[in-house]
Amino acid sequence: MALINSFISWFIKKRIHQIELFKKYPHEVQQEWLKRLLSNAEDTEWGQRYDFKSIESPEDFRQRIPVNDYDSLKEDIERTRNGEQYILWGTEIRFFAKSSGTTSDKSKYIPVSDEALEDCHYKAGKDLLSIYFDNHPDATIFDGKGLVMGGSQNITEINNSSYYDGDLSAILLQNLPFWVQLKRTPHLSIALMEEWEAKIEKMAHETMNHDVTSISGVPSWTLVLIKRILELKGTDNLKDVWPNLEVFFHGGVSFDPYRTQYQKYLPKGTINYMETYNASEGFFAIQDQSDSDEMLLMLDYGIYYEFLPIENLGDEHPKTLTLEEVEKGKNYALIITTNGGLWRYMIGDTVVFTNLSPYRIKITGRTKSFINAVGEELIVDNAEKALAVACTKTGASINDYTAAPIYFSDNKNAGHEWLIEFEKAPENINFFAETLDNALKNANSDYEAKRYNDMVLRKPIVKSMPPNTFYNWLREKGRLGGQNKVPRLSNNRDYVDSILKLQQS
Repeated sequence: MALINSFISWFIKKRIHQIELFKKYPHEVQQEWLKRLLSNAEDTEWGQRYDFKSIESPEDFRQRIPVNDYDSLKEDIERTRNGEQYILWGTEIRFFAKSSGTTSDKSKYIPVSDEALEDCHYKAGKDLLSIYFDNHPDATIFDGKGLVMGGSQNITEINNSSYYDGDLSAILLQNLPFWVQLKRTPHLSIALMEEWEAKIEKMAHETMNHDVTSISGVPSWTLVLIKRILELKGTDNLKDVWPNLEVFFHGGVSFDPYRTQYQKYLPKGTINYMETYNASEGFFAIQDQSDSDEMLLMLDYGIYYEFLPIENLGDEHPKTLTLEEVEKGKNYALIITTNGGLWRYMIGDTVVFTNLSPYRIKITGRTKSFINAVGEELIVDNAEKALAVACTKTGASINDYTAAPIYFSDNKNAGHEWLIEFEKAPENINFFAETLDNALKNANSDYEAKRYNDMVLRKPIVKSMPPNTFYNWLREKGRLGGQNKVPRLSNNRDYVDSILKLQQS
């Protein structure tokens, strides 16, 4: 253990120095990465299509290549999945991260190159530990095991070559070095199980008797596992099960709706929380300050960033901004170019810069996860701040929620309908709805204007849903586990009506 700690100390000091360099020279680092990405792919089909060799500046890059989404890259990604190579990226791609997204039931397959594995995802994992140990020099997480929630993976053989697709977490777990595998739990055969309910049961039984010192996972599904373990152990304090547990590395969904529940099972001050911003497409940011939930934008992971002002989302040829052009406090859609062959790819997330030196961000929502029925432009960040206020004032806590518009009818104006599954329900649901309404007005001036005298928007309708409503809905859709999640806001009623219909059947 002394040898491990010595290596960790050496590695941390080395990497923290490198992080300080990109914090000091962010624009130079980003421009260098753009050159390297273009150079790697200049002989690919895309490189020849857009003449990468002649691109000399970020402005050339913006002018030459259109902003893309999955649909515009899908044909070339499918060709790569079927065995063709050097279409999008200059090295062979064998891995594809399967993602269902939050606004579609259709699967997406994100190419993951060896460079993306090593220089992005695994590098980020090391950085996560480096930053954590730098902030907590007395950390002892390597004295025990790290619990990691994994997904499933499939293998396809084409022309004597193997191609792998599955959740990103499964791809990462399968390729971890042996010394990391020794320090994690559960066994790989359980972590990669496809049937999610059976997996939770087996994970609970295996991990509850280990000395777990850290947890990595999506808050929603990790909470399902924790509840089952507590049920098996007959306690409501996770420290009774894992007394040496010291940190939860979380990402994938906002932690705010789950914070109260985690504090219920892990008393305040007994564990550290560290947020990450990662996705199938790449690893983007890490919470680097213990006293702030802002995340440091990581600039040397083989990703070149652009930012699209949210008001220009619908433009035919949207004008994006480079890192040096962004402003603090403005909402941007994130555009990425990666060492996995995604070129000017709109990932679907929106972020706001909270600091410009160094560059720190918060996730504010999804480009397709909002309600804008009458110009209120309600985003997830507004919703979660308002729900937190309503919960605090009413003593409630929330498991899951979704919301959608109520359209104008002959005799009623528009509104919003909220389906909320409470962990602890408020004593008065009407008071909760009123508090939520007022908090939304404080969070969003457009919402406040539309709510004036109920002239455009009426008061929100809040419906308390029975336990396991959202779990059962995800199961019915075949979307349990992994990166699947309940859509928070939608500008149509497809999700809300589907959930209500299932609940009534």
